Amino acid sequence: MGEQIGYARVSTSGQDVALQRDALTDAGCARIFAETASGAYRDRPELARLLDYLRPGDTLTVWKLDRLGRSLPHLVEIITGLAERGIGFRSLTEGLDTDTPGGRLIFHVMAALAAFERDIIRERTLAGLAAARTQGRVGGRRPKLSAAQLATVRRMHAGDGRSVAELAELFAVSRQTVYRALAGADA
Repeated sequence: MGEQIGYARVSTSGQDVALQRDALTDAGCARIFAETASGAYRDRPELARLLDYLRPGDTLTVWKLDRLGRSLPHLVEIITGLAERGIGFRSLTEGLDTDTPGGRLIFHVMAALAAFERDIIRERTLAGLAAARTQGRVGGRRPKLSAAQLATVRRMHAGDGRSVAELAELFAVSRQTVYRALAGADA
């Protein structure tokens, strides 16, 4: 069996990892990686060092689940990556241990909930886009030139012989926008 390795994290420099460090030490962690970083940051140097340090047979131990992951999907991503490498996971506060059948069951339920959450978000996004389309709205930027301005740009270029650069300056748009307008696109 490998080592039990701890990970402690606090969000601000005004906080202290002492409580987490003590709990991890009492739980038998041979080494503890600690850092001060918001859970919202994906780039956490100590977490990266820890993940690189772990070997098959080791167990990553945290005081609480929220110390490791930013969200349920992020947590599932990390723990799944550990399992693929033959590394266990343990959370002291929640009593989760993926080295036990019950712990694996709980983790699989968490993974299913994360997948469900992603699916719900996707469905809501697609429904919102469909509703917007039925109301005549489409995504993307608004055109730089209105329909009337497009007609004026085309007329001024063809009839008055204005150059693309002059039209771009006159309408306060880029030359590329004028080129698109002249090509018939909705610039």
